[in-house]
Amino acid sequence: MIASERRPAADAVAVAADAPPAVTAVVPTHRRPELMRRAVQSIVDQTYPGAIEIIVVFDACEPELPAVETGPGRTLRAVTNERVRGLAGARNTGILAATHDFVAFLDDDDHWMPGKLAAQMAVFAEHPEVGLVGTAMEVDDGRRTHRRPVPLTVVTHDDLVRDRIAGLHSSSFVFRRPVLVDTVGMIDEELPGSYGEDYDVLLTTSQVVPIRLVNEPLVSVRWSGQSFFYGRWAQYAEGLTYLLDKHLGLREDPAATARMSSQIGFALAAAGRRREARPWLRRALATRRLDVRAWLGLLISFRLLSADVVARVANLAGKGI
Repeated sequence: MIASERRPAADAVAVAADAPPAVTAVVPTHRRPELMRRAVQSIVDQTYPGAIEIIVVFDACEPELPAVETGPGRTLRAVTNERVRGLAGARNTGILAATHDFVAFLDDDDHWMPGKLAAQMAVFAEHPEVGLVGTAMEVDDGRRTHRRPVPLTVVTHDDLVRDRIAGLHSSSFVFRRPVLVDTVGMIDEELPGSYGEDYDVLLTTSQVVPIRLVNEPLVSVRWSGQSFFYGRWAQYAEGLTYLLDKHLGLREDPAATARMSSQIGFALAAAGRRREARPWLRRALATRRLDVRAWLGLLISFRLLSADVVARVANLAGKGI
């Protein structure tokens, strides 16, 4: 449902036949108006010469667009999420409302660097077979920033099974919309709490179309305790278990199974489900005896260590659990 819309005059958005491809940027939000305003402003400020449609998806809150001057070639509108509540439903609402053939994601607490879209759209122009282009990221922990490079040009399904590639964040994604809607099938709304929706869509996409990367930190990702998922350990465990059950490649690769098991076990221990956590952690250690996360999870399960302390230390180093 369209709630409100802000566009420049019609002659300002007229598109020449040889103009660069237009892009729709989808920004899901939930009651974080100032962060969302900054995210929207970073889209408006892109150096990309093509038209950009910005769709802010309001999830379980009243729609109110930020006071941002869009200017030529930029439009801004609001829609409300009437699908499954949460990130997956909100993203899909924006994807379906998009009017352009390229769709970009940006979470409301993150922001883009000015040259982000220009760099990615150049990759699409050079490689028409590509369905998704991402970038490296910069992590902002509230005190300092950390660069998270992704030293790959092409990301394969095997790459993603072996490693989540943490530097490849959903706020960097730009998809060909027909690929996302008709081939990938959009974002899985059955994911518990939408946790892991970015990894899920990467795994699915990498099986059907090539994924390419720009190894520059062109998106700034906030890791300072304001993320919706921060500290929601039970949701972590549930989402990761769902992904392990869904993706055969994760179960067939012993190292991937061990990695996922250590993450699930750590999250269960952090959530206070200590006895349930230990079989997962032991399963991880049976394959990877030096898995630090699994050993930390065991210490937490015996109340010898605090999960929150571990998470804070990891975030200060620009890493996640």
